Amino acid sequence: MDPNKSPNEPPTNWNTSEKSGITQPAPPPYQQGYPNAGYPPPGSYPNPSGYPTMQYEAPGGQPIPQVQYGHAPYPGQPPITIQPTVYMTPTPLAKPLPDYLGYSIFTLLCCCFPLGIAALIYSIFTRNANVSGQQEIAEKNSRMARILNHTALGIGLAIFVLYIIYIIVMTVYFKQHTSP
Repeated sequence: MDPNKSPNEPPTNWNTSEKSGITQPAPPPYQQGYPNAGYPPPGSYPNPSGYPTMQYEAPGGQPIPQVQYGHAPYPGQPPITIQPTVYMTPTPLAKPLPDYLGYSIFTLLCCCFPLGIAALIYSIFTRNANVSGQQEIAEKNSRMARILNHTALGIGLAIFVLYIIYIIVMTVYFKQHTSP
């Protein structure tokens, strides 16, 4: 690359007749008779406030000129009113409902795995509803997590009791059949 040449210049062996088929249309001619092209003539703008314009008079019968307050993008145009953005931030519940998260983890690991997973999901939903201030959703999810945890604990205890009974029965059976 030659440092003396600009990178925007075409190469020296550039064929200018190559692009003869690609032409752009010429821009429209400038029209002299329309100084406010695209805009209504000054003085014909509607009143931005929606109220009729009123002429106030100073003592002595002289009219007071109307002054447009506010900033407009172009002279003679009405000002733009922008409303502020309102951010709604949820507040946590004052008395959060129990989420039974520890109970759900216990039933997940020790009692009934499928119901423990469902109870854990409802516990997390309850915690999220407590944080976002949704009382009704928190009540529903808390109740469901408690029901699932109690059911999983009942199933886990029933399986544990049946297992103990099975061990006792098998021990007694083998002792009776193996003794001489």
